[in-house]
Amino acid sequence: MTKKIQIRIGPDGTIEAETFGIKGKSCLELIPLLEKIMEAKAVDSDYKPDYYEEDNQLLGEQHVENRNH
Repeated sequence: MTKKIQIRIGPDGTIEAETFGIKGKSCLELIPLLEKIMEAKAVDSDYKPDYYEEDNQLLGEQHVENRNH
């Protein structure tokens, strides 16, 4: 499966990022990069079942807060 990150920006500036094709905890390494690119701070994380697989990669959803709003 191809590894992807889907980013959604709501009308209120709320940003959600969701990974696909990444298992385990490795997507947690993406949080600082996403925070820097979007000038935002992660405030919550929801984990999907693939997060708990041993592939050392994550399939999860990250919620970040835009620092400019």
